[in-house]
Amino acid sequence: MIAGAQRCGTTSLYRALAQHPLILKPVLHKGVHYFDMHYDKGLSWYRAHFPLTTTAARLQRRYGIRPQAFESSPYYLFHPLAADRIAWEVPGVKMLVLVRDPVERAQSAHAHELARGFETEPSFERAVALEPKRLAGTTEHLRASPHSSSHSHRHHAYLARGCYAQQLARLEPLIGRDRVLVIDSHRFFADPESTYDRVLAFLGLPHFGCPPVFARHNARPRRAELPASLRDSLYEHFEQWDAQLTPWLGAPPSWRG
Repeated sequence: MIAGAQRCGTTSLYRALAQHPLILKPVLHKGVHYFDMHYDKGLSWYRAHFPLTTTAARLQRRYGIRPQAFESSPYYLFHPLAADRIAWEVPGVKMLVLVRDPVERAQSAHAHELARGFETEPSFERAVALEPKRLAGTTEHLRASPHSSSHSHRHHAYLARGCYAQQLARLEPLIGRDRVLVIDSHRFFADPESTYDRVLAFLGLPHFGCPPVFARHNARPRRAELPASLRDSLYEHFEQWDAQLTPWLGAPPSWRG
């Protein structure tokens, strides 16, 4: 399960993994969003998004290895209830989490939400200033009303989603550190073959056939440079969370190295 983070290369990794014959993607969409947006529809609804068990059995007979189903829903990492639901419904799940420079991620997310019509504030600096007010009480609301949703929590959390270590800390006791692989997306794009090998080893799957085609997907043009004062304050904001990523990554984050 690719659980996030948003705007960190999840689509690119998803499309690379989908080329493996023993990794079965959802039938309709890469992200089912069951554990965040559609949990009220039930586990049978979720299972219906994946290939039939007869398909899995046929592949197992052919390759001698049990195939694995997967999906990519980047909101799972940030939604306050998703980790609990995943741990309960899918024991033994393995999760992939991609992280990138959180300042770049925030800018990219703002451009993404603006282009999709979910953001109405064209200024990134102003959107960041509005974030505390927009997100105030949204986590508590989602916890108190488990089948509700919050537009701002999903679409306006530019800085909050970049505090990756905070979200990983929620995952660790529920899923287990040994079943969560955290990937630095900058290193993924610099050396995709090495990252792909790590992911297959993590999943316990061998290489089959030709290596996948690696490409960037959903990239958006870089927006105007941030004012130096804003950029410095944002990096200072993320400093403590970036430092806590080192044990997950096995090295300091590339943007801090």
